[in-house]
Amino acid sequence: MNTIWPVAGIGIICIFAVIIYGLIRRRRKELPFDSMEGHDFERFCADLLKARGFLEVEVTKGSGDFGVDILAEKDGISYAFQCKRYDEPVGVKAVQEIYAGRDYYDRQIGVVMTNQYFTAPAVEAARKLKILLWDRGYLEEMMEETSWTSTSL
Repeated sequence: MNTIWPVAGIGIICIFAVIIYGLIRRRRKELPFDSMEGHDFERFCADLLKARGFLEVEVTKGSGDFGVDILAEKDGISYAFQCKRYDEPVGVKAVQEIYAGRDYYDRQIGVVMTNQYFTAPAVEAARKLKILLWDRGYLEEMMEETSWTSTSL
């Protein structure tokens, strides 16, 4: 009977840790792309790629783009990007779309870029399909490394 209290205490600590982690994630800082519309976010991503040394950066026409929003090259490697400016985590559908679009445009690498994060099924699908996932944190790092400011928009 005496072993129940330490186990219960550890359980309570774990519950509080999960609650605190959730609160911290919700209080994330606002970034310039959080209030953009979809097409503005695509142009923002294209500009960020240019600032990171990507060449021949082209935003596709929109409808009928086969899930690809940006085409670019860097270091002799061709990329197809899908940009998702969402209010919730990005799911498997985005991974499937860029997988098909990457092949349609005959690109070597497919990437989904988002202002959010990815669901666990999306991460698993991306791993199996060899698709790169660039989430909110990665975009923020890219911005910091290029000294990106809101005046860069």
